[in-house]
Amino acid sequence: MRKFNSPWLLRLLSLIFAILLFMYVNQSKMFGNGNSYDQNSDETQLTSNKSATITLPLQLKVDNNRYFVTGYPEKVSIKITGPAALVTTTVNTQNFKVYADLSSLGVGEHTVKIYQDGLNNELHYSINPGTIDVNIQPRKTVNLPVKAKYEKDNVADGYAAGKPVIGTKNVKVTGAEDEISKIKNVVAQLSIPQNTKKTVNASAVLEALDKNGKIVNVILTPSTTSVSLPISSGNNKTVPVKFKAENGSSSSYDFISDTNKVKVFGKSKQLSNIDNVVAYVDVAGINKKKDVSVQLDKTLNKVSGFDPDNIKVTVKPQ
Repeated sequence: MRKFNSPWLLRLLSLIFAILLFMYVNQSKMFGNGNSYDQNSDETQLTSNKSATITLPLQLKVDNNRYFVTGYPEKVSIKITGPAALVTTTVNTQNFKVYADLSSLGVGEHTVKIYQDGLNNELHYSINPGTIDVNIQPRKTVNLPVKAKYEKDNVADGYAAGKPVIGTKNVKVTGAEDEISKIKNVVAQLSIPQNTKKTVNASAVLEALDKNGKIVNVILTPSTTSVSLPISSGNNKTVPVKFKAENGSSSSYDFISDTNKVKVFGKSKQLSNIDNVVAYVDVAGINKKKDVSVQLDKTLNKVSGFDPDNIKVTVKPQ
């Protein structure tokens, strides 16, 4: 028993156990089943940082019923940096927004900062641009008539275009008060090919133009409309308009109009068969003098088109 109580023997046994423990630990790392490597790889991936840039629509906090804002970009970019897994998730979901708060600002030009809302606190970010210049003006909405616009030189030689028939006669225009005051015309931009020899039926983009023909920054509702442009051989002739009542309850009506003759387009045979244009006036419910608008019917009159094709008429029941 005294031998085992020897200090030198105890020191030797401690050294042997330490050597065995060291060899065991290192052997596990060197010849283990690979789980240690995979775990370290996962931990590295979770703790590594990454950057990404996202482009998002810019939202404005403003009273849209009172103000109309111009000058701001539709989209901005935001660079985010942070844990790789979190950055990847944010790029995929984009569950945050970027905005400019204009709610406390009045009419005029302002420089405002862009903020974000919804990003995880572990992410660092920078927004580009960081600030924007905006112009806040009183909001205004008006209704304006629409005119058709097309390249007349694209009509083939020997052919003529009649008056365009526009699907939308009036358009709602919304924008800043000072922008709306610049509008000279609202036009339906009809594209027709070169050397066109037949009637064009197409959809046209609506544009608000100033006196110099430049586009005014407003919102048009609707933004497109249908346009029918009658094109026929250069044959045309001017004939009188004959008004006839339909759906009337009185025995007779007087029709008064500043337009008593119209130009008719069509083929030679069509024009030879027409001596006047019949315009039916719907007089249903009219029991006293009233101004109405009459659309001329090219199918009824068997021609290609008219100029003008819409006539203002005063109806007087007898």
